[in-house]
Amino acid sequence: MKKLIIPIVSIITIVLISSFVANNSKNELVYVDVNKLIEGYNRTKVEKEAFTEKTNVLKANVDSLITNWQTELKVYEKERSSMGEKEIELRQELLANKQQQINNYQQAVQKQVQEEDQKMTQTLINDINDYVQEYGKKHGYPMIFGAGGNGNIMYAEEASDLTDEVLIGLNAQYEGE
Repeated sequence: MKKLIIPIVSIITIVLISSFVANNSKNELVYVDVNKLIEGYNRTKVEKEAFTEKTNVLKANVDSLITNWQTELKVYEKERSSMGEKEIELRQELLANKQQQINNYQQAVQKQVQEEDQKMTQTLINDINDYVQEYGKKHGYPMIFGAGGNGNIMYAEEASDLTDEVLIGLNAQYEGE
């Protein structure tokens, strides 16, 4: 009988410790709407405004180059009848080269815009992920799911949605409060 007491006491101790740990940590299934966090995050608005300003400048540069090229083309078309064959060939070649340079520049600008958009988005997602991780630790959640409307979470009770609460804290952290 004495041999059974030690294992029984050990099992009871493990069960008590496990139930204490289980009761002191939240076992709720909770989630946040990632799209709503991104849209409501104050830094998103600031970053998008700066991104829009920068892309507008780049697009204005492209538009200016295209306008200049179109003006040169119109001048060429007006003066073409008074030009010699060699001069016509030279101007056509110059216009074609300039058009190719504009196309190359336009592609480079589009690539730059895409890369900066991806970089901005990743920065925002990293901020949100870091905050949600800290939030989960601080509030004792073993797991916080991210819903994004792409099938990760098809249904959840509204009471399980932490999005608004997390968004308030995320913005407060961004604002330095």
